[in-house]
Formats: sequence, C-alpha cells, structure tokens
Amino acid sequence: MATRQHQVQTQLGRSAVQIFAANDRMNQILIEHLDPTAWRAKPPGKARTIAAIFTHMHNVRAKWVRLTAPHLKVPPQLNRAHCTPQQARAGLAESAARCIEMLAEALGGGGGGVEKFRRDGWAPPWPVGLEMLCYMLSHEAHHRGQVCMLAHQLAFPLPNKVASGLWNWERLWKECGSPGRMGYDS
Repeated sequence: MATRQHQVQTQLGRSAVQIFAANDRMNQILIEHLDPTAWRAKPPGKARTIAAIFTHMHNVRAKWVRLTAPHLKVPPQLNRAHCTPQQARAGLAESAARCIEMLAEALGGGGGGVEKFRRDGWAPPWPVGLEMLCYMLSHEAHHRGQVCMLAHQLAFPLPNKVASGLWNWERLWKECGSPGRMGYDS
C-alpha cells in the first residue's frame, strides 16, 4: 500500500508535468499568432529580437536537461541568428518534452535519476522540489512577457483573444491532453 507521502509526491509529479505542458503551449500559441515580420524586427536599444528570446528559452531548457538529467537526450541548441519560427516551435516542443521527463523523474516520487536541479554551471544545485518547477516557469513567463511587450512596441500587437487566451488555463490544460480538471485526478 502506498504511503500518504508517496501519493502526494506522485500527484505533485503529475501536476508538474501538466503545468509545464501548459506553459509550453503558451509559447507555441505566441509563435503561432505572432506576425512573421515581428520575428526578426529590431527592437529599440540593445534588446533581443523575438527570435533571440525564443531561441534563448529553448537553449536554457537544453542546459537544464544537460546539467540536471544528462541521462536524457539533450535537445540540440538553436541559432538565434538563423532560427525560423517553425524551427523554434519544433525545438521548444522537443525541449519541453525533455523538461517534462526531467520533472516527472524529479518530482514523481519514483526514485528517478534526478536528485538535484542545476540551473546553471555557476549556481549551486538545489534539491529537487517545487522550487525547481517555479524557477523554470518564472524564467519562461518573464520571457513571454518580453515577447508580448516587444510585439506591441514594434507595432505587431497580438490579438486580444490570443493575449487573454494565455490566461485560460482550463483550455490550455485541455489542449495539452490533461485528464479531468486542474488540480483533480480523473
């Protein structure tokens, strides 16, 4: 019989996987609905282009996997100078799949090969836990905010339906194939 702690840990792992899948769906929606001209449009100052932001997000995910779960297949890096929206979507889908595997091992309670979260070579590793998921989500949310702001500043605003749709977690949850409702087992 499973202990209460194991049941909680298993539910935490399932929720982390579903949450990160919804997080990646948000990235995919942004790229799908972004005006193609905005992809390489030069922002004011020394800001990154939208293409550079999305390739950075993918490349950081690949680094998390390489440092934290090297036994998983590490996605290849994307080149921000040459990456197309289609390549970014494919790369993000692949790196999301690896991050989901990493989170499932780390938070699933099954004793997987992930024991520490290494977010960068210069940073001390953290024990796996909710902090790992929160860090990953915060990084991506920060950059999604940059993309939305840049698109607006560059005169390529996202349609209101898309921008507000990023907050419709029930729909995102369903689009990602999650069973039942958020926070409930089916």
